[in-house]
Amino acid sequence: MRGLEGKAAIVTGGGSGIGRAICLRLAEEGCRVGIFDVNRDGAGETQALIGRRHPGRAFVQVVDIVDYEAVRRAVAAFEAEAGPSSILVNNAGWDRAAPFLDTDRDLWKKVIDINYYGPLNMHHVVLPGMVARKSGKVVNIASDAGRVGSSGEAVYAGCKGGVIAFSKTLARELARSNIQINTVCPGPTDTPLFAAFTGGTEAGEKLVEGLKRAIPLRRLGQPEDYPGMVAFLASDDANYITGQTISVSGGLTMHG
Repeated sequence: MRGLEGKAAIVTGGGSGIGRAICLRLAEEGCRVGIFDVNRDGAGETQALIGRRHPGRAFVQVVDIVDYEAVRRAVAAFEAEAGPSSILVNNAGWDRAAPFLDTDRDLWKKVIDINYYGPLNMHHVVLPGMVARKSGKVVNIASDAGRVGSSGEAVYAGCKGGVIAFSKTLARELARSNIQINTVCPGPTDTPLFAAFTGGTEAGEKLVEGLKRAIPLRRLGQPEDYPGMVAFLASDDANYITGQTISVSGGLTMHG
């Protein structure tokens, strides 16, 4: 992709799953990648994987994105090592499956904090520098749950729908500052989060098989299915694309 070589890129949730795959791809494209994750071991594993082929391109910041001041410190520390952030990928997320009426306010708060307040914190800390430099790319990883709903994920889907709307609004507000903000919506994907969602039960396995039948490409997504789209949206090839929501779902959700 054009324009990625040497750019400093932050990826939240880079210690596993889709986030790790995005980190690996951006490093391959020549970026200096900040792996922001609350899981020190997972982030370290991602750093080691990058270091085997691209030494010096991976930087770990162990941070809880729900904590605004911790985010501020982590971004400052990363930029001191890697340079001003040109790319922000908000990928970190969490959920626990349950019908809405069986949930409580403690669960709502945790889901909202991680999936909505976390990205708000990251935007609020990183974007001022991009505005000052009149350049930047943001790719927010939402979910098709935020576009079409998903049984058992009401609050999570609400957060992801909020991220989609938030991204479009910021794309409008910051267009004159030459900042492009777009959203990628994965469909059902074989990640640790999805495994926790299905729970390894017989009912969970039936859900997985049903999803496979419903997806035109007849399989769940894999983490490696998303980094290409993220790299494209972060590159100079996407300079005229902003405020868009792109589903990567094997055809499960089609719209236009």
